[in-house]
Amino acid sequence: MGASWRVPFEAVESVRPFRWDKGTPGFAGWYYSTTMRDHVGYESWLERDRLILLDRDPQVRAISSQPFWLHWHDGRRQRRHAPDYFVRLATGQARICDVRAEDDMDQRTREAFAATEQACEAVGWQFEWAGYPDPVLMANVRWLARYRRARCGRPVTVAERLLEVFSKPKSLWEGAELVGDRIQVLPVLFHLLWSGNLDADLSGGLLETGSLVWAKGRHRWVG
Repeated sequence: MGASWRVPFEAVESVRPFRWDKGTPGFAGWYYSTTMRDHVGYESWLERDRLILLDRDPQVRAISSQPFWLHWHDGRRQRRHAPDYFVRLATGQARICDVRAEDDMDQRTREAFAATEQACEAVGWQFEWAGYPDPVLMANVRWLARYRRARCGRPVTVAERLLEVFSKPKSLWEGAELVGDRIQVLPVLFHLLWSGNLDADLSGGLLETGSLVWAKGRHRWVG
């Protein structure tokens, strides 16, 4: 890894195919990432959820799935592991993300993650083991991901008006109604929540008509 630090792993093809076989616990698929403007593969719903969160993270500039094989010898035999995601951050820093629920971790997986973390430390990369996300946050972000594409943020006049209206915190429904026809306004509002230009407490409860929304940079509570 030290000799290949210049390789743009965020742009490589996956080292193995994504497949799903009947009767297996995994579920493979492709997620369209607005960060990448392309599809990124996943092999489980949990990996898909982590991919959605990475796609929304403003610090993430690029993502690739299963970017390389890591080979090592554990003292008894040769081993290898393909990490789930390579992430390029806005700082230029690299992060490897492996996804597995705690209750699905066996000894072999723990050893593979430990070896990957050690390799990352050796070359100055970050390593993240991601388990189950907060269920309320994840439910909200999945909903907002439906509106992640740029077309949902148009017309621009509606987006600008929403930012003005929510310069002071208001309920989602009230603010949308002040801007215009909710059929046109709500997709733009959800896009602004996805992009972070509008904020809401996504972990405190499921988004609903009465959810408090405010423009980015504003405090949730104002005097």
